[in-house]
Amino acid sequence: MQNKADMTQQLFSVKDMLRWAVSRFTESQVYFGHGTDNAYDEARGLIGHLLHLPIELIDTFADARLTQAERALVLQLIETRCHERIPLAYLTNEAWFMGLPFTVDERVIIPRSPIAELIEQGFQPWLSSEPKRVLDLCAGSGCIGIACAMHLGSQVDLVELSPEALALAEHNIQRHQLTSLVKAIESDLFARVDGRYDLIVSNPPYVDADDLASMPAEYHHEPVMALAAGADGLDIARKIMAQSADYLTEQGVLVLEVGNSDLALEKAFPSVPFLWLEFARGGHGVCVFTRQELLEHFS
Repeated sequence: MQNKADMTQQLFSVKDMLRWAVSRFTESQVYFGHGTDNAYDEARGLIGHLLHLPIELIDTFADARLTQAERALVLQLIETRCHERIPLAYLTNEAWFMGLPFTVDERVIIPRSPIAELIEQGFQPWLSSEPKRVLDLCAGSGCIGIACAMHLGSQVDLVELSPEALALAEHNIQRHQLTSLVKAIESDLFARVDGRYDLIVSNPPYVDADDLASMPAEYHHEPVMALAAGADGLDIARKIMAQSADYLTEQGVLVLEVGNSDLALEKAFPSVPFLWLEFARGGHGVCVFTRQELLEHFS
């Protein structure tokens, strides 16, 4: 491969850089799973961010020429993505969830939960009305809870055990000017939680030991604490199911994401009639429980 200095003399336009990025990502076999699923969208995301161009305007400026400094920066980040396998969101320090931008770095996993679709639907039909009070357990960047506050007008508590992740969640609360609706709490699940909620929603660590060891290199930039959940991936989920009923209102519900550990969860609790949700935009491993179902099966 030619060196970067040579490339800056041969690649001039936005279109040139897009083509080069797609070629390099394909050649290097980078893994896509943190907001995009193909080399072209990954290239658009990286180049759009570096040039301060909204994604929808990249094609409009396809033939625009980059400055020498811009070309050098774009090429540097393309090579960093290829060689170090750092996910795009960590290179740009931004990820999008439900059309909202969130600041992210290696203190938190990158937002990608299908629960976004449920927020858009107001968690219907499982909730009879919009939830007044929401608890986001294992909140990470705070994206799920903040989106609930933005779209549903709910009072939201973000609970996170990692102080580093909590600091980033606080930043995102302030970024979206939601300090009157959203509060961040450092807590080991329910240890420092008070009162009852109309909705508890959680995307906790759920990766089992085998999956963790075999994940693509990109995932190893994410905090292990936010991914690993024991041999079967259920260490945290078991605690959440066992304790949630005590913190739900009579008509409250728990929405729990366990991803690829869904089969392990069914095997661990063979008598429980799990309700697994389907998503129009992809995703799986999300189940819903009413308070009464939690009392019946897990108390």
